[in-house]
This record gives sequence, C-alpha cells and structure tokens, in this order.
Amino acid sequence: MGYINDDYENRRKNGSRGGFFIASLVGAVLGALIIIFTIPTLLKYDVLPYNLVPKGATTEQAAEAPTQGGPGSAQNVNVNISSAVTDAVHKVSDAVVGVINIQETGFWQDTSEVGTGSGVIYKKENGKAFIVTNHHVIAGATNVEVSLSDGERVPAKVLGSDELMDLAVIQIDAAKVKAVAEIGTSENLVVGEPVLAIGNPLGLQFSGSVTQGIISGVERTIPQDFNKDGIPDWQAEVLQTDAAINPGNSGGALVNISGQVIGINSMKIAEQAVEGIGLAIPIDSAIPVIEDLEKFGEVRRPFMGVGLRSLNEIPSYHWQETLKLPKKIDKGVFIVSVMPNSPASNAGLKELDVIVELDGKPIVDVLELRKHLYIDKDIGDSMEVTYYRDGKKFKTTMKLTQQETY
Repeated sequence: MGYINDDYENRRKNGSRGGFFIASLVGAVLGALIIIFTIPTLLKYDVLPYNLVPKGATTEQAAEAPTQGGPGSAQNVNVNISSAVTDAVHKVSDAVVGVINIQETGFWQDTSEVGTGSGVIYKKENGKAFIVTNHHVIAGATNVEVSLSDGERVPAKVLGSDELMDLAVIQIDAAKVKAVAEIGTSENLVVGEPVLAIGNPLGLQFSGSVTQGIISGVERTIPQDFNKDGIPDWQAEVLQTDAAINPGNSGGALVNISGQVIGINSMKIAEQAVEGIGLAIPIDSAIPVIEDLEKFGEVRRPFMGVGLRSLNEIPSYHWQETLKLPKKIDKGVFIVSVMPNSPASNAGLKELDVIVELDGKPIVDVLELRKHLYIDKDIGDSMEVTYYRDGKKFKTTMKLTQQETY
C-alpha cells in the first residue's frame, strides 16, 4: 500500500538546491583561478581582444604592452618620447635663429624685408653673440635683424661675408641669447650616418623646423658661377644629405645625433626631377673662414697677381699657333695679365705663359689652380710653378702674399 510523504519531498527539493549552490560556487572559484593563471600566457600571445597593464606599471612598460582593437576603439597611451633625436634637437634648437635681410626700396628710401634665412650662434664673448649664416642670406642688406628662438627680433651687425664659401658672420647683443651651439667635426662623417637639419624653411612662420635624414655623400663638388657668364668660377665642396632643406633653411645647422653642428646648410638642388638632395658646407672647411670673417671682416687668401683662363676655354687652334704649346699639352691655364710687383711678376711669369703644374701637381683648369692656391696654400708660403713659354718648359718659385697689398 503506497503513500506520499510530503515532508520527504520538501527535504529532497531543499537538499537539491543546496547542492547546486555549492557546486556553482566551487565552479566559479575554479574558473576564476584558471583565468588568473592563464591571463599572462594569453597576453603573451596576443589572444585577448584588449590590453591589460598591471597596476603600478611604468610608462615604458605601458608603452610596450601590446594594443589591439578594431575601428572605433579608443585608448589612452602614455609613452616616453625622449630619444637621441629629441635630445639632440633640444640641445641645439635655441642656438638656431632667423636672419632677416632688410633693404631700402623706392624713391623715399623705404625699407622692406626681402629675404629670410637661418643662422647658428656659435660663440658668446664680452657681451656679444656671434652667428654664422650664408653670404647669400645677407647679400645686399641695408640692415639685418635676428629672430631669436622665442620670436623676439634684435638688430644685428655684419662683421664680414665671403661669396666664395657662401658664409657670413653677424653679431648681436648676447643679453637674451639662451644657448650656444656645440661645434663638432665633419672629418670622419660616413655615408648613412643620421643627421638633422634645423632652420626656418619658407620664412619665420616655420621657425625652428627640424627634418631628419642621413649623410648621402661626402666631398661632393658643386660648380659655382658668380658672374653668370656660364663658366664656373669655383667648385664648392659640400656634404650631401636627404634631410629636407628648403628656402629659408640656408645658414641653418646640420647636426649629428649628438647635437653637434657638423655643417652649415647652404643650398638645395631644386630641379623638377630632383628630390631629397640637400647640401651643407662642412664645418671643418667653414671654421677657418668664420675665424677670418670675425677677426678681419674678410677671408685672407694667398694671392698670385695674375689674370687667368683655362685652355679648354679657347679653340685648340690657338694652343699651338698663339701659345706655342707642344702637341702633347692639352690641359692647363694660360696667363692673360700680370700685376706689377705681384708674386707672379717677381717670379718672372709673363702674359701667355701656360701653367701646367703647381708644387708638382697637374693643373687642368682655373678651378684646380684656385683650389690648390686657396685650400692647400697659406699667405707667406712658397709655391713651385711649372709652365711653358714659347714651347719650352720652365720652373719658378713664387712667395705668396695677401691680396690687399696690391
């Protein structure tokens, strides 16, 4: 005979609910432990769709943590942006200034700004600050002003300028100058070395602009035609870089990764088919010129006292008929004129003599002669000259003097 025990059913139901609760609690605890111990592995292999940073993690650790997320995801990331590049920029940027060329215009002698370039403060002394810039930046200026790194403009005095090297030195009051650039060396630069160009491209609106690149070439030579007669007057030796150099960068600093000035930005090849070729005057070549301009207002170079033309500038017919050269001689420089009491005159050189060697080095044209004279020789040096006269070969020695003597 069967029956239903209501109390039993109630106890059974209550016991079932208690067991389910205990089982759920145990499962939750085990699941939490599994997640806690597996999260580092999941983070390591970028399995999670988000990024977790442990409490107390440093800025660098936060920056190194992997980030994921699709379009529309927003994250706040704090990173330490200090690097060798930013340190170099911080070190030299206050020493790079704007240089404003002001000229008189119009009948009433009104003045206006006709050009803006850059300059580098390289020295402070006796309450004055000295700035190197390019010759073409201040050429023809009635007045020159300097725009400091904070935008304040102060008057400047031109101490000297040299067209041949495209360098000039100007001077300002040093009271408000914040920094002086550290001068490095260009002697050991290698292709591929990182560099920074700092200046004011396109005027003061973009003052203090920084571009980054590498040394693309060293000891490049660029022909310079100063009198615009189509014949190069000089070969400028420059550094080549792919750091962007635009109008207004002229006179600014080319610096290495240590923040040292290794070149003065001078020009850019602006042909339509050419991009990424910037040029700078090596600082080792610039220093002697800067020192002369600061002390004497000009570059003191050795002087021969002759007018010259290259053989390749005249028809070959004249090589034998006029200059009486042997047929084997097809390179050299012939003398057009000789100044009285000059080093050339004292050495016995005359018009139509053809110089083929200086100090035993072959001379191809006027450019090579000037390079040997201005770079390899100093005022007061003796120089051996090998030349032809009336078909015969001669040698003489001249003592070089300074040009303003004559």
